[in-house]
Amino acid sequence: MCPGGYVGRIARVNLWKGKVYYETLPENVLRMWIGGRGLGVYLMLKEVDPKVDPFSPSNKAIIATGPLTGLTGAPSSGRWTSITKSPLTGTVHDSHSGGKFGPVLKFAGFDAIIIEDVSERPVWLWVHDGKIEIRDASKLWGLDVHSTTNLLKEEISQEIGKDEAEKASVACIGPAGERLVKFASIMNDYNRAAGRGGHGAVWGSKKLKAVVVYGKERPKIANEEKFREASRRAMEKLRTNSVTGQALPKLGTAVLVKIINEAGILPTRNFRTGVFPEADKISGEVLAEKYLVPEKQRKEICWGCPIGCARYTQVREGRFTGEGGGPEYETIWAFGPQCGVSDFSAIMKANYLCNELGLDTISMGHVIGTFMELVERGKVPKELLRGLKVEWGNPEVIVELVWRTAYRSGIGDYLAEGAKRLAETFNDPDVAMVVRGQELPAYDPRGVQGHGLGYATSNRGGCHLRAYMISPEVLGVPRPVDRFDTKGKPEMVKHFQDVFAVVDSLVLCKFTTFALWVEDYVPLLSGATGWDITEEEFCKIGERIYNAERVFNILSFGDGRQYDTLPRRLLEEPMPEGPAKGHVVRLGEMLDEYYRLRGWKDGRPTRAKLEELGLKWLADRLEEEGLLPE
Repeated sequence: MCPGGYVGRIARVNLWKGKVYYETLPENVLRMWIGGRGLGVYLMLKEVDPKVDPFSPSNKAIIATGPLTGLTGAPSSGRWTSITKSPLTGTVHDSHSGGKFGPVLKFAGFDAIIIEDVSERPVWLWVHDGKIEIRDASKLWGLDVHSTTNLLKEEISQEIGKDEAEKASVACIGPAGERLVKFASIMNDYNRAAGRGGHGAVWGSKKLKAVVVYGKERPKIANEEKFREASRRAMEKLRTNSVTGQALPKLGTAVLVKIINEAGILPTRNFRTGVFPEADKISGEVLAEKYLVPEKQRKEICWGCPIGCARYTQVREGRFTGEGGGPEYETIWAFGPQCGVSDFSAIMKANYLCNELGLDTISMGHVIGTFMELVERGKVPKELLRGLKVEWGNPEVIVELVWRTAYRSGIGDYLAEGAKRLAETFNDPDVAMVVRGQELPAYDPRGVQGHGLGYATSNRGGCHLRAYMISPEVLGVPRPVDRFDTKGKPEMVKHFQDVFAVVDSLVLCKFTTFALWVEDYVPLLSGATGWDITEEEFCKIGERIYNAERVFNILSFGDGRQYDTLPRRLLEEPMPEGPAKGHVVRLGEMLDEYYRLRGWKDGRPTRAKLEELGLKWLADRLEEEGLLPE
């Protein structure tokens, strides 16, 4: 019998054979791995050789929901997860997106879809009412995200009617994914992105243009009374919390621009400093006052979200007119301070283009900043620039380089490989501010020691959402801690990583963690599924997921201590100015204690730890490969 919260079916789509197979998952697998990110790494370890080339037909692209996805009353549960081996990092990689695609996938009758092999021609998947059809997408190949979405909505409206077609959701790739840009995103509902890690490029390599979902099936809740009470308490906490009840609804994630700049950790000009003098020009307050479109705002909010941080904006005049979803804080940073740009309209234009062309805004803006430093250092031959004025603060060039990267035109072909490969190509690898090949996001860790440890030990590569230590270190949530102190940070980072791994598997929005924690998620999960989950088991599930990801990476490229590090600039060059002046990341003071708490040796899980987590089969695999620590 299927646990509550789940539909009880997954699909396996073999693109080469043009066949669809329908399966179920054992309850013990679901309880160990939950869904989303956890289920994804389990399936990848079971079915994919970690050494596989990410663009090989043998790599798989997994779409997954969790037991809370699409449940009315589960806060911010309008999310879904893409899991694959990343072409950017070589790690097992999960990328998450909001909107309504995740819930509607469940309503269409599936908890997950495993996409295998490669099609001979472009295709799209029509997922509806418990079945999946593979359809020709030749006429869609080459189109941008908005055009693709509109055409597919029009096509299905001929079958289910216009009103019903509006209830459907489209996830697709743009030209960047088709051209295998290593940080191409999967876009859904026009402006939502499973952005990081190049998942769109994996779809492109498989000739998969889009997945369209539609259905009316609602998953059952095992213990309605327990779930509703847990939901009521959670919603009240979110409503009364200063972050989720006030700051995010009012200003969106852009509320962070001034906060992070005032803390002296807003990375500026490729992490040379943490202070951007013109931050006031690109703040959340300016975004709300000058560019917000209130009448379109409500439609942009994710399914079932009580927070409503989403923005819909429009630039009505000047050189960079346009409109669309966002920009988020990370995007404002990437095209703004990272590149020395304070022209808000240019930042928003770059954001709109990334959404239309299918690019991760964090990596795209970060890579441009990397490129600007390489040009400044004289590392890039002038003939490759074709007259482009690549310099800090130039608003025109950030917009131009988005186009060139998406189409791999000229110098854009180099940028499309990501910051690490770009810097290596031009013989200056230290310029790349990356961890495991993934570009770091919008927080300079020299002023937030725990966050630095979180960056260094992130299994998917440079990421702020594996352990969002900005919460306690800057925002004081759930309690303030000294951001310059290393003491106690390994324990906090590990706990955050484990809890966030389960949140990513439920699948819920990370913003709920500003107000909710383990004691809130456990009754939601238990009420939905009918399982008697304890807080200890909840955290153990997260630890299992984190260890399994690390094992995949070890089998892939030998992950371990040498990869649990940060760019030299952040470890050796003190912050030159501002509130974090004089600080570097003191990683050496935290890493060994982190390993001790994890039960790892030099960044690799021991047999004892893996067996404790029910992962003997992974310990055996490591031992067979000679990769298990003694």
